[in-house]
Amino acid sequence: MNLLINRAIFLGERSSFSCFVKGFRTSSQNMVISVGDKLPAVDLFEDSPANKVNLAKIASGKKIVVFAVPGAFTPGCSKTHLPGYIQKAEALRSKGIAEIFCIAVNDPFVMAAWGKEHGAEGKVRMLADPTCQFTDALELSVDLPVLGGKRSKRYSMVLENGVVKELNVEPDNTGLSCSLADKIKL
Repeated sequence: MNLLINRAIFLGERSSFSCFVKGFRTSSQNMVISVGDKLPAVDLFEDSPANKVNLAKIASGKKIVVFAVPGAFTPGCSKTHLPGYIQKAEALRSKGIAEIFCIAVNDPFVMAAWGKEHGAEGKVRMLADPTCQFTDALELSVDLPVLGGKRSKRYSMVLENGVVKELNVEPDNTGLSCSLADKIKL
């Protein structure tokens, strides 16, 4: 069996085992996040590199919403995705959501400026994943060269006590359908 695995890894994409290689995990840090899973304990950043935020810790004992976008200040993210969560923040809180978080593979200063431009303060907390470590741990990254390379797929999730209760990943990774604020089921 080891010989088969080594051969498949060596041949990679050219191998008839390429579907096996893609599903083969070598690190316990990485996981395809799914309903019933706990979030990994990976730090994100809010406002500056000095302010670390760990969603796994924050979600303990709470019900929160997390959504991710391919990039701050991009058209779909700025015109639809983030504004939808800002507009629905009070409605989500009235249904038991303690906090709402937006994540993007950007630096914390960009995320803070983007949130300020859209009036997110007190409604949606803007978190940066500058090295894509959190997004990679969830296996929700996607290569988007036109946006600078590795970014987050567009998704939303509801967490209760740190456990994923609902997960909505856009089928094409970047579209605007199932991950929007009005699609959250509580």
